[in-house]
Amino acid sequence: MSMYPALRLRRTRSSTWSRALVSETHLGPQHLIWPLFVTSGQGVEEPIASLPGVSRWSVDLIVARAREAKALGIGVIALFPNTPRELRTDDGREALNRDNLMCRAIRAIKDAVPDIGVLTDVALDPYTTHGHDGLIDATGYVVNDTTSELLVGQALVQAESGADIIAPSDMMDGRVGAIRDALEEAGHINVQIMSYAAKYASAFYGPFRDAVGSTGLLKGNKKTYQMDPANADEAMREVELDIAEGADSIMVKPGLPYLDIIRRVKERFEIPVFAYAVSGEYAMIEAAAAAGAGDRDALVLETLLAFRRAGCSGILTYHAAHAARLLNG
Repeated sequence: MSMYPALRLRRTRSSTWSRALVSETHLGPQHLIWPLFVTSGQGVEEPIASLPGVSRWSVDLIVARAREAKALGIGVIALFPNTPRELRTDDGREALNRDNLMCRAIRAIKDAVPDIGVLTDVALDPYTTHGHDGLIDATGYVVNDTTSELLVGQALVQAESGADIIAPSDMMDGRVGAIRDALEEAGHINVQIMSYAAKYASAFYGPFRDAVGSTGLLKGNKKTYQMDPANADEAMREVELDIAEGADSIMVKPGLPYLDIIRRVKERFEIPVFAYAVSGEYAMIEAAAAAGAGDRDALVLETLLAFRRAGCSGILTYHAAHAARLLNG
């Protein structure tokens, strides 16, 4: 191997065209998934205080966001409902309603922008009075198998409404296989499953709970089903099981604090890997920019590039529309 001065690594960094020529990682709007919050009503935009720049949108205005995403080159939007309090129950049965907020939004988007991908969350926390992702027993423990049965029904009504990607975020054991079997049996053979296979019990989710209206509802915590942030080998076991059960792609959540998990999954398994740059990550960038601690545009693009460099096929980010505008230049 050549040594200095025959080898000067700065040579290829000396001009813009050369840096672009040897760039190892590419980031474009097509790598972004835009999470959007749906609320009830007509013509409603509700800014979320803990997520500056992010709002809840009524179904008619969600359609406008889908059109915006398409125009920006963003291929997929992800939907999360803010279910009215009066429709939340201990058993989360609103999740099975074929005319619930989520299903209405899916149909409206697919009618207006049929060629945009729609990713839908499968979990019960937006529908329960206790804020958990599943059903609870008398002790407050989230029961696995009964929850999975309900998640299957939730996935089916979303697929029937036109969802392209079902994304179970609940972390119940065996739910991917159960959902895959049900989708196949119902003829939804091309509906994808993006499994939240490595979802950690994280401190970074706070603003999201504000967005879906579950702040203050949660009884206890989610540590009996979401993963311990100390564990990495366990994440590999979770991913392996979900792939075996029929997942088409894998999600790691949160994103930036878990780049090591993303890299390990990418290197070990031949499957697309996605990251969720969660609400707390978004809020930190916005707070840093507002405090003058960093340039917002640079922070956003560097963070997204880090996900791609770690091995992500795509990133769910609340900065998706802003980033796409920057990338489109």
